[in-house]
Amino acid sequence: MIRIYHNSRCSKSRSALALLEAQGKPFEVINYLETPPSAAELKTLLSQLGITARQLLRTGEDIYQALQLNNPSFDEETLIAAMVDHPRLIERPIVVVDGKATIARPPEKVLAMFQG
Repeated sequence: MIRIYHNSRCSKSRSALALLEAQGKPFEVINYLETPPSAAELKTLLSQLGITARQLLRTGEDIYQALQLNNPSFDEETLIAAMVDHPRLIERPIVVVDGKATIARPPEKVLAMFQG
C-alpha cells in the first residue's frame, strides 16, 4: 500500500504527488487537513518515520506559537493531541510505501522509496 498525506496548497506536496503518479503504481491520497489522522494513526506514522512527535511539528505555523508548543515539558501525547486538533501542524508531505514512511522534503525523497 502506498499512501501520501497531502496538502494541495503546498508546492512540495504537489511535487511529491506528481512523482508518485509518475511511478505508475496505485496509491491513496489523504488530504490530511480535511481528514486528520487520529492519535493512533499519528503514532503509527511516527514509528514508520522513526522520529518523535516534536520532529513532525511545523514550527513556523501561527498555531504552534499560540499553543506554545516549543515548551520542552510537553510530552509525546500532548504534541500528538495538538496535531490531531490542528492538523496544519503536521509536516508534509508524508509518503508511506510498504510500511516505511518519509517526509518528502525535498520531494525527490519519494523516489528513494522505490529503489533497492
